[in-house]
Amino acid sequence: MLSGPSGVGKGTVVAALAQRASTLWVSVSVTTRLPRPGEIEGVSYHFVDDATFDAMIAAGEFLEHATYGAYRYGTPRRPVEEKLAAGTPALLEIDLQGARQVRAAMPDAFTVFLAPPTWDELVRRLTHRGTEDPLVARSRLDRARIELAAEDEFDAVVINESVEQACDELITLLRLPVSR
Repeated sequence: MLSGPSGVGKGTVVAALAQRASTLWVSVSVTTRLPRPGEIEGVSYHFVDDATFDAMIAAGEFLEHATYGAYRYGTPRRPVEEKLAAGTPALLEIDLQGARQVRAAMPDAFTVFLAPPTWDELVRRLTHRGTEDPLVARSRLDRARIELAAEDEFDAVVINESVEQACDELITLLRLPVSR
């Protein structure tokens, strides 16, 4: 499981890691938000409405779920359990709320916190990606301060100086074979 504050580069690192370690399966989360430009249903996220999300909660279909800003996100339980049962390494990219829920549900899960090199760099990454309006970005930065204070709850911390360096560290930590 990989967690960290918004803007730290989780998505970028996970995408690069998945290309370098082809045996790794990356969980696709469910969200109630609309797709951003370039996002693909079933690849980036499973995009659902609030009623569908509520039904999934009621049916116990989530390993974890959380509200982040105005939207909800969740990790479908069944695909994760199926991959782990088959011996396939599974990676969940989730926020702190979700990480705590997964830790409670799966105490043996290995958890990694992806941290920014500095606070100023996190601010730069979050505000320069241009996907949120300034009020949303401010809210995410406020939340990031809380999330950064929780890094000691994780089994390991990787500082994201660069995508390549972060991937190298994750491959070592997760003992993943590298694709040639």
